[in-house]
Amino acid sequence: MQSTLRKLEASDATSSSSLFSSKLTGLLALHDCVKKLVLLPLTRQVLVKEGQEKWVDEILDGSLRLLDACTVAKDALLHMKECKREFQSIIRRKRGGETEVTAEVKKFLASRRVVKKAILKALGNLKGTAKRGKFCHSNKDNKTMTLVSMLKDVEVVTLSILESMLNFIFGQAQSRSSNWSLVSKLMLNKKNPCTQEADPNEFSKVDAALQSFVFNMASKSDTINHLHNQLEDLESVIQDFVEGLETLFKRFIKIRVSLLNILNN
Repeated sequence: MQSTLRKLEASDATSSSSLFSSKLTGLLALHDCVKKLVLLPLTRQVLVKEGQEKWVDEILDGSLRLLDACTVAKDALLHMKECKREFQSIIRRKRGGETEVTAEVKKFLASRRVVKKAILKALGNLKGTAKRGKFCHSNKDNKTMTLVSMLKDVEVVTLSILESMLNFIFGQAQSRSSNWSLVSKLMLNKKNPCTQEADPNEFSKVDAALQSFVFNMASKSDTINHLHNQLEDLESVIQDFVEGLETLFKRFIKIRVSLLNILNN
């Protein structure tokens, strides 16, 4: 467990979809270890010991924070997946021509704003959580403090990765002018990949393609094709993230139920 925890703590801070998939796999392994730890008789003895209510509350509060952060990320992804499905259905039907497609693009952009608003709220709630995770204590019970410190370290690392993932899903925060710059760069890189520098993530690319269509920066047919390609790239990322988060969410639930069972029995 300690080696998995340290590996995640030391993992590369740069963001890419493949890296996040790897981190989700690492988190699943880590929380499998936590699940086993919680079921140990020694853990039960520590948690039910008189005077440990404060630390038990800390652990339970942490489990709720993990569930909340995981839920926001998963809901944001599922929301985008549904919008993507509706948009591609419009393109396939080709009904209403450019007018209907334009309306669907604007609907997609509005949906992205809703997702980003929810993410910003979640990020605000998470702000400072990692700092609160590292706490000072005066309790001289080494077994209690070892257990609580380990579980808090797991919480901090997990929330840090989930926070980074929320930022990744949010995409690059940009004004309209910088969006135009990003769109221009993406269209240029499409023609000449050698000019590409810092590659925006899949969510930012979709945002840029949507903006390109609305602002008429290229022919509608070219922009639709480009947007379709970006959505195809995004689909596999969303699927990987959702599957990983759903499995992780189930781990969180099992651990929380185990903790509550210990306290209620």
